[in-house]
Amino acid sequence: MTGLERRKTMKKVKIITDSTADLSPKIINKKNIGIVPLYVVFDRDVYKDGFEITTRDLYRKVEDTGKLPKTSAPTPADFAALFKPYIDEDRDIIYIGLSSHLSATIQNARLAAERFPNGRIHIIDSLNLSSGIGLLVLQAADYAELGMPAVEIVQHIEAMVAKVRTYFAIDTLEYLQKGGRCSAIQNLIGNLLKIKPILQVKEGKIGLHKKIRGKKIKTLDSLIMELTADKEKLDLNRIIIIHSCASGDLLYLKNQLKSFFNYKEIISLEAGCVISSHCGPKSVGIMYLLK
Repeated sequence: MTGLERRKTMKKVKIITDSTADLSPKIINKKNIGIVPLYVVFDRDVYKDGFEITTRDLYRKVEDTGKLPKTSAPTPADFAALFKPYIDEDRDIIYIGLSSHLSATIQNARLAAERFPNGRIHIIDSLNLSSGIGLLVLQAADYAELGMPAVEIVQHIEAMVAKVRTYFAIDTLEYLQKGGRCSAIQNLIGNLLKIKPILQVKEGKIGLHKKIRGKKIKTLDSLIMELTADKEKLDLNRIIIIHSCASGDLLYLKNQLKSFFNYKEIISLEAGCVISSHCGPKSVGIMYLLK
């Protein structure tokens, strides 16, 4: 069988991710990416992230109630309902989802995949969150557009997982305190000293990377310094900047990136409800790949 004949017999591949990848509707439509939403829960009110509640809605509800919402994973039934039409169309599926260290989302996707013929659905644990997942999803979508078979796409993406770098600069400790990730005293001291933490995703978990004292611009410059430290190893194909109600900070970072790095594509996105409920308003993040 020739290469052309083999390509004609290969199944088309559908790329799916969850709402925590924080990809914009424009990108989702352009790249034909399937989305399964996580749930955002305020007491008895349950919303589908990105479908029934926005980040601005979330902040209004937090302000009204004084409480952060809980978030929960899509159920195996949710995944099965999304997978089935594509399997019925005789397409292979690749799902790239939120780190298994942070959510049951990946496990529920695996349970759903067991309901379908073996080898038709491939599950990739991103070991990441937000648009750290998005970078992997976009690359997988690029490969799918080229007609690459599912097994090869999976091999390439799994090799990329450890090469994603994700950093978030936090403007206020209030949401970390409300979520039980720092005490009220630490919150008070941090605010008095104007300490702004930088969080990093590492080995599938999010933790404190640095504490920056002073004006916000120092925190933003510190994010750029992370790229500078990796300058010789950067994959300059694509980088994502993400913000939660911090468009001015996003613009500053974008201009800095254009000045110091020769990226082919700089993507600007708004953070969804899940990451925003952890980091709070005015947070910004940078996600990039190493070679």
